[in-house]
Amino acid sequence: MNYFHTSIHMITHPGVGTPSLDPLPPEVTTRILCHYINATSQLQIARITNIPKWYFERVVFPGQHLLFEAPRWAEIEIYTSERPSAVLTNKITCECLRVEEGAEKAKR
Repeated sequence: MNYFHTSIHMITHPGVGTPSLDPLPPEVTTRILCHYINATSQLQIARITNIPKWYFERVVFPGQHLLFEAPRWAEIEIYTSERPSAVLTNKITCECLRVEEGAEKAKR
């Protein structure tokens, strides 16, 4: 057995998309690269719900960076883990999280 080889198996059902890998709908032709950081000490859930026919939800651990593509009009909802549920703590437009090309070069 090779312990260094990892394979990923995906189980799909007809008519049901894979939540973590759903591509944007084909009618969304423009998208931007976005960056979010969980600067808290709590687990967060990032969810975009205002784009029809698209499912986006990610768990973001404390200190973790989340890099994703979305339409500029998308709004990401940030839910903070509060036992036994999650509470909506922030709503941010993806335009505000946009990664500016060349911004990193300017910092150097």
